[in-house]
Amino acid sequence: MNAIQVAIALWTLVGKEIKRFTRIWPQTLLPPSITMAMYFIIFGSLIGPRIGEMGGFSYMDFIVPGLIMMAVITNSYSNVASSFFSNKFQRSVEEMMVSPMPNWVILTGFVLGGMARGLGVGAIVTIVSLFFTRISVAHPLLTVGVVVLTAALFSIGGFINALLADKFDDVSIVPTFVLTPLTYLGGVFYSISLLPTFWQNASLLNPILYMVNVFRHGFLGVSDIPVGWALAAIFAFIIVLFAIALWMLEQGKGIRS
Repeated sequence: MNAIQVAIALWTLVGKEIKRFTRIWPQTLLPPSITMAMYFIIFGSLIGPRIGEMGGFSYMDFIVPGLIMMAVITNSYSNVASSFFSNKFQRSVEEMMVSPMPNWVILTGFVLGGMARGLGVGAIVTIVSLFFTRISVAHPLLTVGVVVLTAALFSIGGFINALLADKFDDVSIVPTFVLTPLTYLGGVFYSISLLPTFWQNASLLNPILYMVNVFRHGFLGVSDIPVGWALAAIFAFIIVLFAIALWMLEQGKGIRS
């Protein structure tokens, strides 16, 4: 395939993915918005005043970046995991595999589709947060950059999950038992400086902590960990997971029996 054909194939696949989740927006875009609004009301408006300041900011302002990032992570991951597994289950992915379309285009198309949903939900949650607090962005480029990288990282993770899954129940195992606990323990609702030294060090093993803190630094200018190290870790995760996902796709892992 030449460059124009590759671009057409990629755009077609991305467009199909975007149409898929926008067509059923009451299931894909609306529920995360309502869920995050509940977080803002319960944790920010009701519990926040009792907690007081966190890191020199009101508790509501402190949790807003973490909640936006949580929505981006969850939706980027789940979109690709469910979409690609559905294609695998219906065996339509085999048609793409035997087409002239390169495997990296297939992977990139699904990843970009997941990123579109994750970033779309993140934008909606950001708008919802404006009803509860005023948002100030200390580092706009860093804020946009890290949320895009995070959406890409977890979209790739969702792709790998879909490749390894044998049934629909397998798609929900990682989000339920791995992703959700790591998100809640990733500094969304608290600063790790409040933890004992041992648990501060243990928290550094959680990759989501780095993303949440860089994103919070973009908004508020504060972070529990060095921003440079966090960005390096995110880039490394993306490169490694993309290479693994592409290798698995080329080997037909989870597709060819």
